Amino acid sequence: MSDGTGNTPTEKAQDGQTAADEGPRFSPAMIATLVAVPVMVIAGFITYAALHFSADDTPPSPVESYTTTAADAAGCAEFIKKLPDELGDFEGKSVDGTTVRWTRADSDPVVVRCGVERPDELAPTSSLQVINPVQWFMTDTIEGRGQAYVSVDHRPYVAVWVPAGAGNAPITDVSALIEKNLQRAPLDFGR
Repeated sequence: MSDGTGNTPTEKAQDGQTAADEGPRFSPAMIATLVAVPVMVIAGFITYAALHFSADDTPPSPVESYTTTAADAAGCAEFIKKLPDELGDFEGKSVDGTTVRWTRADSDPVVVRCGVERPDELAPTSSLQVINPVQWFMTDTIEGRGQAYVSVDHRPYVAVWVPAGAGNAPITDVSALIEKNLQRAPLDFGR
């Protein structure tokens, strides 16, 4: 029996060309779809990650959670007005109540919060750092992100977040402004 090609089924089997051996054939459109769908899914995940985890989503600094007192916050308005538009190599000053931020593309922002409460941990045995001549008490350190300080010898209390890699300029400049514009006060150990 011939299949019209002059070959019998036995001859086709000997050539290795049976219908079962040929396997399914996919159309070019099906192949394009099978390739495009996973590529689109991967591109979607990359886009989501880039937008979701952008620099704008930087977790807040510790000083942004510090409690402020209404009486001290009222004394902050003039001090905040005197803060410069640039702080070291951070720029783009933005003010939100008693919290001021300066940004830089490769870093957390520098954050100053005026009118915070006295740090509870401040004690006669606390280590203080003197910068230009303001006394600062370190309140928080986040490894790889930065350090938070509160000025403890002027009123109102001022907290500053200095991100890792910011150098000394931000806290030095803020110290000079505190010394010039805020009233000196004795250390208060909360006794």
